[in-house]
Amino acid sequence: MTDELVVLLDEHGNTLGHAPKATVHTTTTPLHLAFSCYVFDPDGRFLLSRRALGKKTWPGVWTNSCCGHPSPGEPVADAVTRRLADEVGLVVDDLTLVLPAFRYRAVMPDGVVENELCPVFRAVTSAEPVANPAEVDDVEWVAWPEFTREVLDGTRPVSPWCRLQVEELAALGPDPVRWAAGDVDALPPAARVLTG
Repeated sequence: MTDELVVLLDEHGNTLGHAPKATVHTTTTPLHLAFSCYVFDPDGRFLLSRRALGKKTWPGVWTNSCCGHPSPGEPVADAVTRRLADEVGLVVDDLTLVLPAFRYRAVMPDGVVENELCPVFRAVTSAEPVANPAEVDDVEWVAWPEFTREVLDGTRPVSPWCRLQVEELAALGPDPVRWAAGDVDALPPAARVLTG
């Protein structure tokens, strides 16, 4: 089995190269390409996930449905589909880019840094998740309006990237099914190349 690789980026989102994922997340994590996905069911419920306790970054923290990194040369949408299957056992009916230019940097109490250009996708499925315990400790379907309100008022703790993403997603409107697709041209250049 080969090491999982991540795509390293310059400040403008261009590819600089790649590095093993296992070596990237440190106190000096370089900027790299990632993605986040928010999964909804046909009734508009949101799939919340709790990160596995063995994760290097934010173990045991509740967050969005799925996160990950495209491999070098892999279209971002393909990476989302791959990780949804790997992490929560889902095949989705619809996958839409909604926040093409999301970027964040967050530091854990032990000093380990996340530093990502992280396009955000919305997915819809009628299937039930099956969590992979190596990736996901637990999942829960929640009502999106209540989840959004609780994240924004601070009563529901979530990962730092999820909080920031929810702020931007809330601005897209109250009904996730009606969120407009994001502009592919606003993706980081490395991700535009990988849109297939």
